[in-house]
Amino acid sequence: MPLMLPDAVAWGALMIGVTLGAMLFFSACVAPLVFMRLQPEVAGRFIRALFPWYYGFGFIGSALAALLCAGTASLSAGLAFTTAFGFLVARQVLMPAINAARDASMADAAAARRFERLHRASVAVNLVQVVLLLGAFAAAIARA
Repeated sequence: MPLMLPDAVAWGALMIGVTLGAMLFFSACVAPLVFMRLQPEVAGRFIRALFPWYYGFGFIGSALAALLCAGTASLSAGLAFTTAFGFLVARQVLMPAINAARDASMADAAAARRFERLHRASVAVNLVQVVLLLGAFAAAIARA
């Protein structure tokens, strides 16, 4: 049964905005600065440690937004839920494959190409998630 608070959609829109803001801040500020300012080996370890938190925050934020919007803003809820599912898949499937390919790429050129493909897939998933959350936010604001 969906959550039926008087301002549930407004709270859902806020959660969408917070999640989207965190995604954009991480993608546009944190990750590039880490690789610009730290040695490659340290940067890689730092980002590898940070990504589970990033995916966890994104999952929780978008899942909570989906629950808050479920009662009266079904489009926003569906888009936020799809985004949450994307975070879950990226965390449980894509991230371990990327890490394994990165580890193997030190000794194998084929693994380096696999890492690049997986990394591009990760970036594409992230971009799709941003678009989904932008749509969810617009739909929630229109409904609130």
